[in-house]
Amino acid sequence: MLGGNVLVFDIETVPDVKAGRQLFNLKGLSDEDVALAMRALRTQKTGKTDFLSHFQHQIVAISAVLRSNDNLKVWSLGNPASGEKELLERFFDGIEKFAPVLVSWNGNGFDLPVIHYRALKHGVASARYWDSGDIDREFRWNNYLSRFHARHLDLMDVLSGYQPRAFVPLDELAVMLGFPGKMGMSGAHVWESFCSGQIDAIRDYCETDVLNTYLVYLRFQQIRGVLNQKELEREQNRLRDLLADSSRPHLSEFLARWPALGSVS
Repeated sequence: MLGGNVLVFDIETVPDVKAGRQLFNLKGLSDEDVALAMRALRTQKTGKTDFLSHFQHQIVAISAVLRSNDNLKVWSLGNPASGEKELLERFFDGIEKFAPVLVSWNGNGFDLPVIHYRALKHGVASARYWDSGDIDREFRWNNYLSRFHARHLDLMDVLSGYQPRAFVPLDELAVMLGFPGKMGMSGAHVWESFCSGQIDAIRDYCETDVLNTYLVYLRFQQIRGVLNQKELEREQNRLRDLLADSSRPHLSEFLARWPALGSVS
């Protein structure tokens, strides 16, 4: 049986073009051209990828599923007009308030390092998140920062046995398990959507990612003996009810693409 507070989270990012102008002396170029130059320079440096360094990413959406006792909620932090600092403040405020177990897919490899650098940029503090035992003695043995501790569960890390060669994309694993997978867009299209002002679409896409992650988390809790089959079905049905009660189209579509229980083995 699940207990305590669980916060499944995901972020969406775009190139930090303001930092790019400063770092690479790209003054006078449009945002789109700065982003292109940043990626070209990254490819030149790595010889194989244009994926930017973590600190060069700007967070434009943070979405979450929060399971707290008998409450279940899926949403995106802030509102479409919220800046990066506000999103980070809300994220860390939730940790201060609920002290949840954080659940992610590749959170150790991407989401949390980006969050760390951007919190540093904006001066966003969180004593509980950064505590490793100086404030709460229990955090010495179980905190958010240590890779093998339980306050942050990176499902990709754990399921791969911490072996990068065994990493798999969330979308592909979700589909294999009978879940909807990615909907609406992919991470590669977030910058394009951001430039055209489609922040709502980005937030919706991020929410479907955390829903997939939450469903993988429930299945993981089954194989580790935390949930039996009936408890797993009860948790899944709670999510189905939440989605059915929503009037938001992307959540209704997610439910429609999620096969009925028992129809996928």
